[in-house]
Amino acid sequence: MPQSPATPLPSPKERRRLREAKSLSHADLAAKIGVTSETVRAWEAGRTTPRGRKRETYAKLLTASASVSANASVSANANPKERAATPTFEKAVTVTVPETERVPTPPTPPAHTHPLRTKPTHGTTRSTSRPQPAAKRAAKPPTPSPMPLPTPNGHIRPLPVRVTRPQAARPADQTPAQAFDALCALCAPGLVRQTYLLTGRRGLAHESVERAFQLAWQRWPEVAVDRDPAGWVRAAAYEYAMSPWHRFRPSQRHPDAPPAEPADRAFLDVLLSLPPAQRRTLMLYDGIGLDLPETAAETEASTPAAANRLLHARETIAGRLPDLADPEALHRRLAEVGKAEKLRLPKADRVRTGSEYRARFWTRAAIAFTALIIGATALTLKNAPTHYEPPQAPGRAISGVPPRMGPGPLTYEDTTLREKLRAHLPNGQERLTPQAR
Repeated sequence: MPQSPATPLPSPKERRRLREAKSLSHADLAAKIGVTSETVRAWEAGRTTPRGRKRETYAKLLTASASVSANASVSANANPKERAATPTFEKAVTVTVPETERVPTPPTPPAHTHPLRTKPTHGTTRSTSRPQPAAKRAAKPPTPSPMPLPTPNGHIRPLPVRVTRPQAARPADQTPAQAFDALCALCAPGLVRQTYLLTGRRGLAHESVERAFQLAWQRWPEVAVDRDPAGWVRAAAYEYAMSPWHRFRPSQRHPDAPPAEPADRAFLDVLLSLPPAQRRTLMLYDGIGLDLPETAAETEASTPAAANRLLHARETIAGRLPDLADPEALHRRLAEVGKAEKLRLPKADRVRTGSEYRARFWTRAAIAFTALIIGATALTLKNAPTHYEPPQAPGRAISGVPPRMGPGPLTYEDTTLREKLRAHLPNGQERLTPQAR
């Protein structure tokens, strides 16, 4: 019997945005669906996917959230009389405007290209090549500004806006190997620098990036259709590089040689003294240039939590290195330190070969382990008893039985009789022949 098609769901990042647009927490959404808040976090992170009735309920809640955003966009374009009759919302609703309908902004001075940048942000680039009429621009809703960060003194400090370019579409005539090689050549240099700044180890940085690309090649049908393949690989490299289990490896017990420049050495020491969560948030926001919601989604934290981590990391760095109190100076410093080190880059052909070798090895190991379990089970079934054998009772001591003794010494009478027999009975045949008397 054919199954009905599953209810379509938006991407994990879009699920998070729709939930925040409706002003729902993880606990509120989990209570409406009937699951735990950790399950909702896993759905938004892309680790798991809902099924059955929970999938339909989740899709309806997200669709309702999207319709609220669309109604807010329509109400913004209505005339004053219609806007007066439409109820207003207390919280602003974020509206995602398609790329073909973006409002052109005044030209900004060109920013330098960040060498750590590997993931362009989708949906935040504003087109400046197509001028539009003034009436059409006036009818469109205003673009929401980035979320400001509260400082410990109570002042509001806006975050710098990172304007990036969207990724170029992959040519249709490319083979999977060619597309993977292009992705590796584009993202590997920046990822190696980022993982080095996160861990302070050159060998671990190369190993993490190589392992991430091997995993991407194993799951290439999934990565190829992902809306952000570079982000997929980056998340895998970060997870492997910052795993706490590396501290138990013999090769990681001794630190690497520090950078040659004293300033780079001091900055790397301060950066490595931060907690792993703050270090990763700082790298994603100030090093790569992601916006705050995307940083929070990739670190699996809420947007306020990611903002607090970013503020604490900046305060720690500014307290020990006052020259880096400015976010732009910190942005440039991350680029300079990562670019100054000579790091090994993974080669695409070796990554694909290693990925296929690892896949074959673990497949054969799984087959051998399964065969071993089947053989042990068959041997056990063959040698197992087929009927019940009662256990033997344990031994116990019995009283009243005299102890066993050997022959004792001969008495005088026994000795006399033995001598008489030896003297009167000769040896030989005469002893056996009866004689008449």
